[in-house]
Amino acid sequence: MKHNDLLKIAKTYGDPVYVYDSEKIISQYKRLTNAFKNVNQLRLNYAVKALSNINILKLMNSLGSGLDTVSIQEVKLGLLAGYKPESIIFTPNGVSLEEIEEAAALGVNINIDNLSILEQFGGKHPDIPVCIRINPHVMAGGNSNISVGHIDSKFGISIHQIPHLLRIVELTKMNINGIHMHTGSDILDIDVFLYASEILFETAKNFKNLEFIDFGSGFKVPYKTGDIETNIEELGKKLGSRFTAFCKEYGRDLTLAFEPGKFLVSEAGHFLAKVNVVKQTTSTVFASVDSGFNHLIRPMLYGASHEIVNISNTGGKERYYSVVGYICETDTFASNRRINEIAEGDILCFKNAGAYCFTMASNYNSRFRPAEVLWHEGRAILIRERETFDDLIRNQVDLKDLFVPKKEKVHQD
Repeated sequence: MKHNDLLKIAKTYGDPVYVYDSEKIISQYKRLTNAFKNVNQLRLNYAVKALSNINILKLMNSLGSGLDTVSIQEVKLGLLAGYKPESIIFTPNGVSLEEIEEAAALGVNINIDNLSILEQFGGKHPDIPVCIRINPHVMAGGNSNISVGHIDSKFGISIHQIPHLLRIVELTKMNINGIHMHTGSDILDIDVFLYASEILFETAKNFKNLEFIDFGSGFKVPYKTGDIETNIEELGKKLGSRFTAFCKEYGRDLTLAFEPGKFLVSEAGHFLAKVNVVKQTTSTVFASVDSGFNHLIRPMLYGASHEIVNISNTGGKERYYSVVGYICETDTFASNRRINEIAEGDILCFKNAGAYCFTMASNYNSRFRPAEVLWHEGRAILIRERETFDDLIRNQVDLKDLFVPKKEKVHQD
């Protein structure tokens, strides 16, 4: 997308606003499928939590993806978007047995990540196929804040609990149709990921009726020019060959599954915000925008770095700015960042705003969540309206007669 296109969108739909480039999403999907073209059966289950707008789900469906969901609400969104139940896998963490049963009743694939629920579900529904999430105790992700493969993680069933797991499967006579792992995000070391995969292959040998092996995702994308990223092509070549060899050992072709989210939508996203105030202190120049961590929490929550471009002055001289929000707390997007000279009223573009950005937005400080726009085939299409004050109070119950202001006494001399 060109900067002029983004400026027109900000002018037409207001700001702040999220913009997603469908062409980039499509190219990322094709890149991943091409990397694993040596695999007979590949399944990409888009991780809904990354960006859950129903129009994005429909786009993914048109590309042939499945869905990875983590809540019953995401399951229902997928069905509403036109996905067949068998194309959806439900991979929750810490939910009740009742929620898993509700998802199973809708016909989606079930992925269970703890022994307690596995035993309860298997005892009640031994005929419903179940995938098992394994924790290989390998941290393949580069960020400890978003790595889930460590030994003390709340995610997955420990590889050291395999004997207990097998006892539950034997006693309940349940059908295990898949094995799954997810080691974390920002994977850089292919060899570490392949090492974790070997643990998954070894675990898979314990089950005779598998249909698929799900290797999770967490592929790193570049956040700035020259930034490092996961070498998808190298991973496809190495893991694809190893997977094919394992299928021969296993005795039949299995489906190789991934659950990419960030890889597919992160780089497609742009977040546009207007500069309210340029404020200079004794040591810092602040550019304060009409947004905050209520709209984009990743920098404050994870220390994430999003490239920021002043698209209103792309040819201006670079200066150092700390870009902050309007929330009545510390909400710093960037500290002492070199950005083309900023004036009040300029539009700043935050790149890599497609994944875990709008979906983590809130109404903190009673602010409205922004609009969402899809840039598709050269035109801007509104896919979520900006919230209004009516949206903010829609589900609040106004107890009109419960609290009545006390009348002040009038004092007379």
